Amino acid sequence: MKKLITLLVVSLLMLQSLNAQKIESNDSIIQLNSVTISPIQQSPERMPETKGNIIFSGKKNEVIKLNAINANLTTNNAREVFSRIPGVTVWENEGSGIQINVGVRGLSPNRSWELNTRQNGYDISSDVFGYPEAYYNPPLEAVESLELIRGGASLQFGPQFGGMLNYVLKRETKKNFSFETQNTTGSYNLMSSYNAIGGKVGKFSYYAYNHSRSADGWRENSQYKVRNSHVFLEYAFTKKTKLSAEYTNMDYQMQQAGGLTDEQFNNNPRQSSRERNWFGTPWNVFALNFETKINDNFSSNTKLFGLIAERNSVGFTATPNNPDAIDPLTNDFANRRVDRDFYKNFGVENRNLYRYKIGKIENNLAFGVRAYKAHTNRRQNGVGTTGSSFDLTTENGFPRDLDFYTENMALFIENQFKLTEKFSVTPGLRYEYINSVGNGRYGVSSGNDIPFEEKEISRSKPLFGLGMEYKLGATNIYANITQAYRPVLFSDLTPPAVTDQIDPNLKDASGFNADLGYRGTFKNYLNFDFSLFYLSYNNRIGGVRQFVNNDPTQGTYLYRTNLGETINKGIEGFINLTVTKLLEVEKEFGNIDLFATISFIDSRYTDFKIYTATGTAPNIIISESNLKGNRVENAPRYIHNFGLGWNKNNFSATLQYKMSGKIFTDANNTVTPSANGVTGLLENYNVLDVSAEYKFLKNYNLKGGINNLTNETYATRRAGGYPGPGILPGEGRTFFLSIGAKF
Repeated sequence: MKKLITLLVVSLLMLQSLNAQKIESNDSIIQLNSVTISPIQQSPERMPETKGNIIFSGKKNEVIKLNAINANLTTNNAREVFSRIPGVTVWENEGSGIQINVGVRGLSPNRSWELNTRQNGYDISSDVFGYPEAYYNPPLEAVESLELIRGGASLQFGPQFGGMLNYVLKRETKKNFSFETQNTTGSYNLMSSYNAIGGKVGKFSYYAYNHSRSADGWRENSQYKVRNSHVFLEYAFTKKTKLSAEYTNMDYQMQQAGGLTDEQFNNNPRQSSRERNWFGTPWNVFALNFETKINDNFSSNTKLFGLIAERNSVGFTATPNNPDAIDPLTNDFANRRVDRDFYKNFGVENRNLYRYKIGKIENNLAFGVRAYKAHTNRRQNGVGTTGSSFDLTTENGFPRDLDFYTENMALFIENQFKLTEKFSVTPGLRYEYINSVGNGRYGVSSGNDIPFEEKEISRSKPLFGLGMEYKLGATNIYANITQAYRPVLFSDLTPPAVTDQIDPNLKDASGFNADLGYRGTFKNYLNFDFSLFYLSYNNRIGGVRQFVNNDPTQGTYLYRTNLGETINKGIEGFINLTVTKLLEVEKEFGNIDLFATISFIDSRYTDFKIYTATGTAPNIIISESNLKGNRVENAPRYIHNFGLGWNKNNFSATLQYKMSGKIFTDANNTVTPSANGVTGLLENYNVLDVSAEYKFLKNYNLKGGINNLTNETYATRRAGGYPGPGILPGEGRTFFLSIGAKF
């Protein structure tokens, strides 16, 4: 069946090619369609040696120009968009695309929290160090490009192991006024409308968009509605100095279908027993940006940014083998749990680039400073209503009410020394100071507050890095090794139970990233990047089971501390071959591209002690074992993408096939699924997507596609908590059809 559908799609593309050739033979039609459409460029592209006061020489990086690919941008289909970047793991919780969950090199994709996520160069996550989850990402219809700088980015962007992911929004710089609209319908009552205006009048530039989307969802109980708005204003004092301001607002309500047991998943992956679970995050992000070029050799950029946002959830959070049913004694549902977070953070980041010569060769010095302050108020375990709507009302407030504060200062400097015109060495240093404080009320017992004793962690951390690059024509060999670390998160400071304890000397996770690769282009038909990587992740945090007061008769408690290390290593490769340019037949057949991204990931625990308790008091036995040799949870052995793209005149289409290996979902590498669906091996999966676009009458376009063309049944993750414990199915076959215009 899969082969038949694939053959059918390819045949349709070939028929369209033949029709296009017939059109070319008709002179009258050629006159009516005289607009020249530029061919889709090879993607991904790579950063130049320097850009935006940042040095990229010697660093592994990819730039995806979204107008250069065919993909379902309406629902932010990350599987398609990131298909040309090797080693990217995508979690598919649901099909709304409201949250993009990506990780690299076997790191957790959970709301992209191992990456420093940014929009136009400034932070957009909840708290960069204490709670780095990205509940917000811009609608991809508003995005011009995605920039992914791997682990070696830590010196100029932060200490994150995964590197930096930056969403660059669209701008209009050529016309006084432009208008863009894209309106989409699709499966399960998908309705979406993106509208934007922009322009440049004299020294003044502006851009604004609104994006609204809603759908019922592929699964039961997965309806959503989301709205994104953005305003950008800029004034150029001179050609070298300009000031801009931008504001982004997002609001959404999303029903959470919850997880399934494996039996439920196998019987019907679309089913859900969680009608009363909801999630929403009103989000506000703002920034001021000042750019100036003092002279031909020195340029500076300063960003002032901030975030005011919330995370709100209400629902019945039991595992899927516990039905959310009416209690016959009360003739009503159980009260739901309400959790709310409130975020406020502000920061300023200055970047500078100084160009100077040693002899006749130009060198580059990048340096800057960052200051950041954040506050999170976390209110949890509220007793909510017995209703079914998105209602955050609680009976008696929140038993758990915690405040977390983060202060950060950073200095960074890198220098690209060009030893020859072809060979450069870039050493760098980043100095981080981070202070984390937590206090408040942990809970309420018998009407009395259970205080959360103030915990404070201060650290000063120097990070070193070294990059090298050797040019060979339009290709280059690159190498990079950079230290990284992950600060202790708020969740690490909060014990799961009142009796549990936190190590007062808890350390940040630390380690390094290393890359060695060869990349570039050959003539006009080959684009490639092949590399080896090695990632060391030390001081991972876990729980040690201990006796209360060293007395087995008093039971045990969990002691959270640093326990061990993991190593992620592997191969990443990308190749794009434009067959028609190779054969010099692009005039007859257009551009036919074959692309492949391959990655083999070996992610294992090298040392991680675990402790289990058996028996009951006073006959409790604590046993110690080690996870050494186990595979890291949620890290597939391989992630491969293969694609065929075709572009001729006004029509383009892409057929893409993703293959992802099996994963363990817990550190113990449990194979047999648990009865509640929370643990167990997830099998490998293969998904086929097709997207196409037709441009007509100069300003208009028609887009469409089918995701999961063969209706594969698969899952990318299991959840232990939000968005509902159990196995979370990937979406089955869906389609979209979109019409747009730009004037």
